Amino acid sequence: MPTIEPQRNKAHEARQMAESFGVDTERYDRARPDYPDDLVRRIIAAAPGPDLLDVGCGTGIEARQFLAAGCTVLGVEPDARMAGFARRTGVEVEVATFEDWDDAGRTFDAVVAGQSWHWVDPVAGAAKAARVLRPGGLLAVFAHVYDPPPLVAEAFATALRKVVPDSPFSAAPPKPAGDIYRLMFATFADGIRQEAGFGEPEQWRFDWERHYSRADWLDLLPTTGALTQLPPDKLTEVLESVGAAIDTLGGGFTMPYTTLALTAPRTT
Repeated sequence: MPTIEPQRNKAHEARQMAESFGVDTERYDRARPDYPDDLVRRIIAAAPGPDLLDVGCGTGIEARQFLAAGCTVLGVEPDARMAGFARRTGVEVEVATFEDWDDAGRTFDAVVAGQSWHWVDPVAGAAKAARVLRPGGLLAVFAHVYDPPPLVAEAFATALRKVVPDSPFSAAPPKPAGDIYRLMFATFADGIRQEAGFGEPEQWRFDWERHYSRADWLDLLPTTGALTQLPPDKLTEVLESVGAAIDTLGGGFTMPYTTLALTAPRTT
């Protein structure tokens, strides 16, 4: 499916889109994939202790994984709807953007951000993370990279161009997700390097796959940035087109995923 190519250092300014994901918190939590267990274990092993701050925790997907692994987790989430859902699942959350969040002098062993760091100012975010990390603490930002089968991606792009011709997702043929995320992670790394308190960023990679039925994929699509703000009639039209493409594939497909993580230790 098309992924919007963020302007360098500008994605965090798209607040309307950034705060649109809480429109259906139950669907978001149900349909969005969690993170590889190896990633969770590696972050815990690299941090000096179990106290984590989860930036842009959303409905608490990764927070619950860290809690299950024995960590203590405080989430920071700008959308009160998402925060409310996360609290109902046992995650402690404070409502704020990370840049404006009042740390009240608290410090943590790790600051993590799953699928959310592009909504944070990369320079101010790195400075805030350095301030709240204990010596030796770890900043770890991570995201899923994936490209649906070409037939499914083209059906999505064609339908979106038809129903929302002026959408930034419709402006040009979509680039491979890997190309977009390489640019995005370079921006993250640049922001971290501008903060003297961090060591050189290191990138980790985790490859895995997941099978999607027609119903599974059409459940996930409305949680993505291209569709969260569509009116119901236009959303239905897009989903019908994509569903027809999946039918031609036999009613489902296996998606290769890569989860990328960028990590940096606090050195001072």
